[in-house]
Amino acid sequence: MNAQSARGYLGISDVLAQLRGDFPDVSVSKIRFLETEGLITPARSPSGYRRFCAADVDRLRYILAAQRDQYLPLRVIKERLAGAETSDGTRLLSRRELVAEAGLTEALLTELETFGLLRRVGRNYGPDALQVAKAAVALTAYGVEARHLRGVRAAAERETTMIESLVAPIVRQRGGGARDLAARTAGELADLVLRLHGALVAGALAEAGLTPADEAPARPETAGWHDAIGGVL
Repeated sequence: MNAQSARGYLGISDVLAQLRGDFPDVSVSKIRFLETEGLITPARSPSGYRRFCAADVDRLRYILAAQRDQYLPLRVIKERLAGAETSDGTRLLSRRELVAEAGLTEALLTELETFGLLRRVGRNYGPDALQVAKAAVALTAYGVEARHLRGVRAAAERETTMIESLVAPIVRQRGGGARDLAARTAGELADLVLRLHGALVAGALAEAGLTPADEAPARPETAGWHDAIGGVL
């Protein structure tokens, strides 16, 4: 794994390695052309190298699949991507808006991006980025720096990978409602995983004597989350 990958970004060669299994004809020139046409906007390192996040790779997969499977022209693909970014009342934030609304500095924003904690949707940021930024700002009051949060990001990625593997059989179904069912199932699994995570953290703090006596977690409830997860997995 190269240095960029370790920080949550991929170089263009890493992106090609991920995509060529499904899209053997993809090339560096193809990706550069899509960038020139405004369909993707990878970040740049200080030395000018392209830096791709997971959202950029997902966007490339969508574009390449739309071209190959639906024979859509780039103009139509670009319009659909733009529509998806603003649908369902989702508000995207510019870099300046994110800095202002989250109360963070440009330096902290750059660090959060460098360590893979913030991901863009095209040139902008989604609601999840605002939540991450606000939490990061609050944590700085306790001396927590962006680099300290790499473990949190890694844990979230492992949990996401587990959920994706569990819903993969649903995604592969050919029924028209397979994608919606997979999304609902993933949401339910995510809720259970987050509740389990919270219960485990609360239990560990209690064992360390760091939970007020009147807020000590109930052990039977914690065990219940273990049972709930076991039943699902």
